[in-house]
Amino acid sequence: MKFRTIPSLLLLGVLSGGAGAADLISFWEKPERGGNSFNRLPPDQAYFDALQDYGASWVRLSYDKWQPAERDFLLGNADHYKGLVEKDLEQLKAALDRAHVAGLKVVITPLSLPGMRWAQNNGDRFDDRLWQDKEFWAQSAAFWRDLAAALKDHPAVAAYNLINEPAPEKLGGVAEHADAAKMRDWYEKNAGTARDLPEFYTSIINAIREVDQLTPVMVDAGWYAAADAFSYWPAPLADTRVLYSFHMYEPYAATSAPNLLSDKPHTYPGVVPFAAGMQQWDTKQVQSYLQQPLDWAEQHAIPTNRLVAGEFGCMRKLPGCQQYLEDVLTTLEAAKVHWAFYSFREDSWDGMDYELGTGNVPWSYWKAIDDGQPDPVKRNATSEFEPISKRLKIDK
Repeated sequence: MKFRTIPSLLLLGVLSGGAGAADLISFWEKPERGGNSFNRLPPDQAYFDALQDYGASWVRLSYDKWQPAERDFLLGNADHYKGLVEKDLEQLKAALDRAHVAGLKVVITPLSLPGMRWAQNNGDRFDDRLWQDKEFWAQSAAFWRDLAAALKDHPAVAAYNLINEPAPEKLGGVAEHADAAKMRDWYEKNAGTARDLPEFYTSIINAIREVDQLTPVMVDAGWYAAADAFSYWPAPLADTRVLYSFHMYEPYAATSAPNLLSDKPHTYPGVVPFAAGMQQWDTKQVQSYLQQPLDWAEQHAIPTNRLVAGEFGCMRKLPGCQQYLEDVLTTLEAAKVHWAFYSFREDSWDGMDYELGTGNVPWSYWKAIDDGQPDPVKRNATSEFEPISKRLKIDK
């Protein structure tokens, strides 16, 4: 671990306001490799240093698990946004300061917006209000206008990821992983309504550009950012500083936590439930599936350096997980898109923390969660992490 001296300005918390806006679209010109931070506690300096020491250049940072001053972090209350919560904003800026010291760029990634409270903060209930009522669009635009005004000059910020894994389609009448023709038909019927995801993004971007003309914006595909869910978008967004993000956990029936609890877990490679039937998933199928956002981008003259695999992963205890990560990363690297693995040293869920290998975490891990204390478990390089770690070092 390299020793880093924290400037006194950072200790005083004043770095966040005065660096001057930077034209950070240039950061995304070549493939950038990073990790996701979805921790319950704001990451400390050692956390960001460790990620950068592996070779990462950016971190996709979510704050929705942090302790809020009110009902919902930063928002105050997702039922009705009235303004940023200053105490929460101070926490976020302090984390950005630490990331900057470590030499990492940050993509700010909310899990909740007005009318769309993240399910895990909502009694595990999917919140569809944002996709039913454009009044919540207006509140979301106000939130992002305020947040962009507060963060636009911070030197760590490389993009605003407007919302994590939106799913306006979920209760809207089109199946997950429906074929492209069915998705396009669905969109034509819902264009202009509150379920119109491209129009929603446009409304948020317009609000951001009122106060911040330079910071890039990252937008997830629909249906929880599925790689096949850009297929119904008739065109790219008008803003030229947009990064298009998809997530890769397919086939979810094999890579996810519920699979490990079943009597006969699905394997990778193997025949796995997907969409409306059973499908063979292996290196070739991973490549074929991930080709879909590439084809959509090519069709609309979007360069590959505007594509991001914002999340990908599999349960670390799953036999075949290491091969899965190899297959996904080989495909992403060949396509020269940006990527961020899920996840780095998560302190509330160990399922995709590859530095832990395939063993169980000690009791102290769970006790720290119950006590609201920092994660005490030491991490090490493992064979499970090797598909990721060896690629983080590329170009370093």
